[in-house]
Amino acid sequence: MPLKASLPTARELADLCLQHLARDPEQLAEFMMQSGLTPDQLRKLVGTDGFARGLIDYVVANEPLLLAIAADARLSPEAIMRVWGKLHAAEH
Repeated sequence: MPLKASLPTARELADLCLQHLARDPEQLAEFMMQSGLTPDQLRKLVGTDGFARGLIDYVVANEPLLLAIAADARLSPEAIMRVWGKLHAAEH
């Protein structure tokens, strides 16, 4: 299938990332361990801007995960990096 042409919003990308992690319990557990989140905290944070940013940061720092999510969501890895770049544009 062709790659999606439009760039997702940060929340849309975070939703795609979380859906991918939810299908891989070991990867989800790794994310929760790295972020220090409990299942209850995770449920409360889903949908917030801070959570979206943190999850996208986590994905971008893990190239195999980035590539897997890109393939799963039919996005180019560069599209994910552009969303990440927009999140961090104010820092530069």
